[in-house]
Amino acid sequence: MTALRTGADQVTLTRRRWALVVAAVLVQLALGALYAWSVFNKPLQDQFHWSKAQVVLPFEVAVGTIFIGSMIGGRIQDRYGPRPVALGGGVLYAVGTMLASLVTSPGQLWLLVLGYGVLGGIGMGAAYITPIAMLTKWFPDKRGLITGIAVAGFGFGAVITAPVAKHLLATAPRKTEVFLPLGAAYLVAVLLGASLFRDPPPGYRVPGFVAPTTGRAAAGNRSYTLNEALRTPQWYLLTAILTLNVACGIGLISQAADAAHVIAGASAATAATIVGVLGLFNAGGRVVWAWLSDRIGRMTAFVGMLTLQGVCFLVLPHAHALALFALFAALIVLAYGGGFGTMPATAADYFGTTHAGAIYGAIIVAWSIGGVVGPTVTALLYERGGHSYTLPFTVLALVALMAVALPVVTRMPTEPAPYRGGVTPVARH
Repeated sequence: MTALRTGADQVTLTRRRWALVVAAVLVQLALGALYAWSVFNKPLQDQFHWSKAQVVLPFEVAVGTIFIGSMIGGRIQDRYGPRPVALGGGVLYAVGTMLASLVTSPGQLWLLVLGYGVLGGIGMGAAYITPIAMLTKWFPDKRGLITGIAVAGFGFGAVITAPVAKHLLATAPRKTEVFLPLGAAYLVAVLLGASLFRDPPPGYRVPGFVAPTTGRAAAGNRSYTLNEALRTPQWYLLTAILTLNVACGIGLISQAADAAHVIAGASAATAATIVGVLGLFNAGGRVVWAWLSDRIGRMTAFVGMLTLQGVCFLVLPHAHALALFALFAALIVLAYGGGFGTMPATAADYFGTTHAGAIYGAIIVAWSIGGVVGPTVTALLYERGGHSYTLPFTVLALVALMAVALPVVTRMPTEPAPYRGGVTPVARH
């Protein structure tokens, strides 16, 4: 891609960059269907007589392998651009979903895990990281807001997919058949959106924008390689913050319907409605907290998210009125989504955008760790606590409140870590 030559070119590209946001949201909507997995639980259990642990295995494997795709895809993107990575990851994700439609017997759980779980998870990770890294380069002036909008698409994906999947499941004689049309729809969405992806040309700058180097929304003025970022304590602090935010939030999401019934006495239909509403707050939190972080600072926003989760988790086991339960659960999920909306901008502020794909792709390991540990610990503590949510939610509250110390002590790197291979490559944003 050739460098820009005139100010008019800068203005034109700045106006047209919003088309990339629409394309990014389209891709994320397809990927976000992952969070609709609970819709498949009972139909698959009834048809194939799988246990509850077996039927959630494809979802857990998908979450657990996301970081593989994000790490590999992020590094490839930094070298070859976002389009081939998003297309390749999206196709792998869609094909994995369609492969799940071939499951016809209880002994083929492995095929569902391989297709939906392994292939789908790796493809999802590669396609997920791509638009985030790309948009941080196009929107240095609205970094928090724009990454929040991009990942909000992921949150809304389940809101759209759940009712569609329920309709398909109601009429399908073999429940796994529904994965074929769903996978085909994901494929179309990914191909349409990812085909527009591209990095800004060399020399691109938003007219009139100067990145702040002081104040609450300050951004660093150096770009780190992945190896340099891994030699800073900040990379590990950011990963820990996201891990704990995810573990707490997804601990509730994994038990939301059951918790609504046990704590507030919600019927199955009402609990399902609450789960759908929580999906909206998951998506909305990604925009709200990311936008807020542009104004109050990234670490201040994370202090707010973790504090909000901690306080709400303390109250939630005692919220026997349905409206109160829904309110506190929604606030927790709002903060959970906020972590995904705010962290991409935070990583770009701390380490630059030149290698944003590789660096944030590595931080996504927090999603896999928190996404597996949170639900597992919550379920174990529920059993240990006599089938009560008081113990697991109180523990999650304490984890969130103790995690507040991490953003408090996290500071932006002042100098790049020494590069042992020679002269440290330094690039301006």
